[in-house]
Amino acid sequence: MARLLYSKSHEWASVEGDIATIGITSHAQRQLGDIVFVELPLAGSAFVQFTQFGTIESTKAASELYIPLSGEIIEVNSELSNNPQWVNEDPLGKGWMIKIKIQDPSETGNLLDEAAYKALTETQV
Repeated sequence: MARLLYSKSHEWASVEGDIATIGITSHAQRQLGDIVFVELPLAGSAFVQFTQFGTIESTKAASELYIPLSGEIIEVNSELSNNPQWVNEDPLGKGWMIKIKIQDPSETGNLLDEAAYKALTETQV
């Protein structure tokens, strides 16, 4: 069963074994408003935890995307280029962004569980 973890920069990671599926949280997409563009890296790219891996643009603002775990991208949701609204419609489902092979599983300790993430978002207006 996948374990859902969150970063303080509002990305989620669904961890199953050594693979993580990554996207932005419902809280983040509500803050951004209508998503109009998502720029994602190519499969095969590698990133270090909490570094920028892409950009998301809405009718309100552009925002950087930060990878919650170090790893190599094994799959990119290329459908988002034609359907960026999926991030608004289903951020934890069809609005997923990338899948990575996790480099260091111990980094999950740097992320928040659902209760801690909920507490974080309640303090942010």
